[in-house]
Amino acid sequence: MSSRRDWLLQQMGITQYTLRRPRALHGEVAVSIRQETRLLIVAAVPPPLTDPLISDVLRAMMMHEHEVVVLTPDQSAMLPDDTRCVSWSLGLDAPAAWEGSHIASPALAELYDNAGAKRALWQQISHYESDFFTDPDRS
Repeated sequence: MSSRRDWLLQQMGITQYTLRRPRALHGEVAVSIRQETRLLIVAAVPPPLTDPLISDVLRAMMMHEHEVVVLTPDQSAMLPDDTRCVSWSLGLDAPAAWEGSHIASPALAELYDNAGAKRALWQQISHYESDFFTDPDRS
């Protein structure tokens, strides 16, 4: 049930807006990444970094688990605007909203059973190999 104030605003033709994530104003869902982070994995269902396929991909990219951050799409939306990092969208259609190389693949369950999707993922990794295999801070 609306309050009197809501009813009055409606009668005056004033549109009220509601925040989709009000806790964001309090900093409760602000997301930051560590300086050593080299890869952001964004997935609706975050995969464990210990998954054999994820481990193989990280090994192929010459990355360690401590250099990877796994986020949901809602968490990735809370990243600072100046975020620049290599990203992997796992089972998502939307590309990353920050700067840096971006690879995309079907969800993990589909990758296990789809040789074509695995091949496409490895081709993307090969295409961006200079971003994955080099780290400017390790010179």
